[in-house]
Amino acid sequence: MDRRTSHKAIFLLLLPLLSACSIGDVRRPPPNRASASARPVASTPAPPPVADVDEVRHVRVAVSEKYDLPHVEFVDAERAYALFATCEGRPPGRDCPALLFASRDGGRSWRALPHPHPVAENQQLYAPNGLLVLGAEPFGWYASTDGGATFTHYPGVAPPPGLTGPDGRFQVTDDGAGRVARWDGRRLRPLPVQPGLPRVQAVAEAGDLLVAAGADDGGRPYAAVSADGGRSWERTAVPAPNGAVGVLRPVRAPDAEPWLVGERPDRTGFPALWRYRGRWEPVRADGHPDRVRSAVPVGAGRVAVTGPDGVGIVADGRYEPVAWPVGPEHHLRLLSDGTLLARAPDEIVLAVGPVGNRSWIRLVLAAE
Repeated sequence: MDRRTSHKAIFLLLLPLLSACSIGDVRRPPPNRASASARPVASTPAPPPVADVDEVRHVRVAVSEKYDLPHVEFVDAERAYALFATCEGRPPGRDCPALLFASRDGGRSWRALPHPHPVAENQQLYAPNGLLVLGAEPFGWYASTDGGATFTHYPGVAPPPGLTGPDGRFQVTDDGAGRVARWDGRRLRPLPVQPGLPRVQAVAEAGDLLVAAGADDGGRPYAAVSADGGRSWERTAVPAPNGAVGVLRPVRAPDAEPWLVGERPDRTGFPALWRYRGRWEPVRADGHPDRVRSAVPVGAGRVAVTGPDGVGIVADGRYEPVAWPVGPEHHLRLLSDGTLLARAPDEIVLAVGPVGNRSWIRLVLAAE
C-alpha cells in the first residue's frame, strides 16, 4: 500500500511466540542474520504454508498521513504504547511533532498522551517493567510510572540504569562489573551477595528461582540459582554444549520453567539450550536449521525458533517446521505476562492465551 496516497496503514500484528521497529538512529532492529554459516548436515524439510491470523483489529488513529510507521511497545497482551516520530523520513519538527498514544485493551483503541518534548533530533520509546520511557535527543530522557500522566526528566545522552533494560526486578549492571542488581522503581541497587560466576551476562526470575548466567571468553557457560531472591546463591553445573557460547541468557518460559539459551559467538548459529529440572539438562534439537534469528521457550518444554529457513518448534529432542502466521523476518520475544510477541520491520504479531491454545491477532493502525 502506498503510504503517500489515501490512508496509510500501519501494520502491527499480535501473535503467539515471541526489541523493534526503529525510530531514529539509536533503536536498532534485531541483528541481521543474513550473513549466516552453511546449512547443517541434516536437511530441514520445506516450511509449511503460513497460516492466517485468528483476528484482525483495524483501528484508526488521529495522525496525519505524512507520519511514517510508528514504533510500538507492548507491555503485555493488553497494555501498549505507540510513538509516531518521523514524517517522510525526517526527524520531528514543529510541523511534525512526535505523537504518543497508549492502549489498554490490546490495541482495540488508542488515546493520545502528551509528549514531554515532542520536537527533538531522535525520539525513542521503551516500556520496561511497566514504565513508559521516552528519549528525546539531545534533551535527555523522560520516565513515567503512571502511564504517561506525569514524567520525570533525566538529562544526559545515556539513559539512567534500569530505564531501558529488560523486564524484571533484577538486571545486570552495565558499569563494567556485571553485577546483579535489583530495580527498586527508581534505580538499580547491586545485591550485597553476588552469584560468584566468572562472568554474569543476564539474570531472570523463573518460578521460585532467580537465575544468573554467563559465558567466559572461551565460550564456556556458567550459571547460579538463588531460591531466596539473591540473598544466597548456589553454583549449578551447565553441561558443555556442542560448540562455544557467546552470550548465555536465562529465560522464564510462560509456565515459569527456567531455561538457558546460549547464543553463538556469531549471533546467527542455532543456540545451545538447557532446561532446569533440579539441574541443567541439555536439550537436543535434531534436524534444526543452522541459522536463527530468535529462539524463545514457549512452555510445555518447547522452544519457538525463527530464522532464514522459516519458523519451527523444538520439542521432544527434534526441530519441526510449523505453520504459524509469522515468517523468517520476525524476531520473537516474551512479554511480562507470557504473551509471545513477534516483531518484523513493519509489523508486530502477538500470540495470546495458554500454551497450545493461543490466538493470533493482527492489529492494523490506519491514519485518519
